Amino acid sequence: MTDARQRPANDRVVSRVFSAQYPDLTPVDPRACFVSVSVVDLAETPGGKRARQLRYGDAVDVLEERGSALFVYAPGADYAGWLADGTVQPATARPAPTLRIGVRQTHVYPLPDMKTRERCALTHLSALSATGRREGGFTETELGWVPTPHLAEGVAADPVAIAGLYLGTPYLWGGNSGFGIDCSGLVQAALIACGRACPGDSDLQQNTLGQTLPQGTTPQRGDLLFWKGHVALVSGPDQILHANAFHMAVAFEGLTQAVNRINAQGDGPVTRHARL
Repeated sequence: MTDARQRPANDRVVSRVFSAQYPDLTPVDPRACFVSVSVVDLAETPGGKRARQLRYGDAVDVLEERGSALFVYAPGADYAGWLADGTVQPATARPAPTLRIGVRQTHVYPLPDMKTRERCALTHLSALSATGRREGGFTETELGWVPTPHLAEGVAADPVAIAGLYLGTPYLWGGNSGFGIDCSGLVQAALIACGRACPGDSDLQQNTLGQTLPQGTTPQRGDLLFWKGHVALVSGPDQILHANAFHMAVAFEGLTQAVNRINAQGDGPVTRHARL
């Protein structure tokens, strides 16, 4: 745990299980919670710059309260940071989640009726608990009724198909949702949906994901290509799918075109080609 982004510790406290590694910090017992709002920024400092985002239902370990901010570690995202107070609830406040949102976005309704006013919007991978009731194409959850076709159980098989759910989603630095996402957020969502652990930022992904292939290897669907500060999924012959600031959206782009464009704008060549 040499990277602070992945460390359940800040400048004052550390999760008790890791206390021997950080003798200068105060050991604390994590408080198991879950994110109780649609999307929340995970900040580098209390009230500071967004580092990443968490979605409704994401599990978090709360390690410290400081003013109106909470220092947390999110095991599913393998990321630590600060959340605004009031954005989490104790894990005991609901049954364990059994479903995830399987589409880019959906709505939650007070009744199993699409003509009622929606309660909230949820993004892909939001985790919900089902009550066991289904009616008229809807499934009841702790938040209300969700269209059953928008729910997923188990894991997906194709990360490129999952990434394709986000096609056209606006680019958002540090974003992790169907309302806005960046390059590493897209890769992380695609892999998590397929049951594969994935760190949150492109440099961490470059250091840990897949097997490095020799330069000149023909890319195939599902490969990852890395540049300095950027990552893309290979979606087909000479084609990539990525969230990028050129299109300001998740978009398909010709691989040769992207390589030339990124190099021309001063961000250099592909730094790693990995196969999962």
